[in-house]
Amino acid sequence: MKKILPFIMIALGASLWGIIAVFVKGLGEYGFTAMEIVAARVFFAAIFLVLIGIMRFRNCFKLQSASDIRLFAGTGILSIVFFNYCYFTAMNQISISMAVVLLYTAPAFVTVLSYLFLKEGINLGKIAAVAGTILGCILIAGVTAGSRDITLLGIMTGLGSGFGYALYTIFGKFALRKYHPYTVTLYTFLIASVFLIPVTRLWTKAKIFLNTEVLFLSIGLGFVPTVLAYFVYTWGLEKTDGSKAAVIATVEPVVAMLLGVTLYGESLGAIQIAGALLILSSVIIVNLPARRKNAGRAADSSKLEH
Repeated sequence: MKKILPFIMIALGASLWGIIAVFVKGLGEYGFTAMEIVAARVFFAAIFLVLIGIMRFRNCFKLQSASDIRLFAGTGILSIVFFNYCYFTAMNQISISMAVVLLYTAPAFVTVLSYLFLKEGINLGKIAAVAGTILGCILIAGVTAGSRDITLLGIMTGLGSGFGYALYTIFGKFALRKYHPYTVTLYTFLIASVFLIPVTRLWTKAKIFLNTEVLFLSIGLGFVPTVLAYFVYTWGLEKTDGSKAAVIATVEPVVAMLLGVTLYGESLGAIQIAGALLILSSVIIVNLPARRKNAGRAADSSKLEH
């Protein structure tokens, strides 16, 4: 049991990410815009992270330099805010299943961005993964172009979520050279909150937050598929190989698809499923080579944005 428990925890963390649509759809029904939902998520997540830090990571609050704020502006605003906005918008434009699959184009973006900015090598496997991702997107977008359930905005924001997801890995790697993963996570959500609350004027929704269901959904969004999912995933990741964890984490889109089909009555065609399988296979391919040394620490960070 001890041997398989880390894998179970990784799968549990990914599954918690997969149910995020429940909270997003729920808040959307109360009139919250995609950006307001993002603001609620980062705000409540930041509160939980501060409380956890007081209990467990008191030595991780201090920044080495005030100029490092720019790193967290990258992870918090350019990635977290942009990624979540695109992801939540896509969920309202296309099916949950397709939104989460398009999110998983991120490894292809990471491969290209890492080559351009981090000078990481690129091999045949990575090229095949990028090609598979592109083909998968073409299949999904092409076959559904005439569907009333699919919009161009949905496809573009779905791809935007994958790009934003990838940006976190790039900025996160620079931040992790100086800081503990908890510090990176904390300041990412704090900066995102400081940016979003005045932009969205979230305080104008104060009366709506008094509604028990809205408060439950908001707190749940900040805790269950965000803070809890990250810590559960990290616990499992610390006890297993990073590349294996990344493959197991592809249970997330499976859970999201099942949720969309069972809870929201979504349907998938054969070509859509083929496109989804191509993208998910590409994720597995790009994560197959074992990472050494700082793999665990980098992987910790790359999953924080969920």
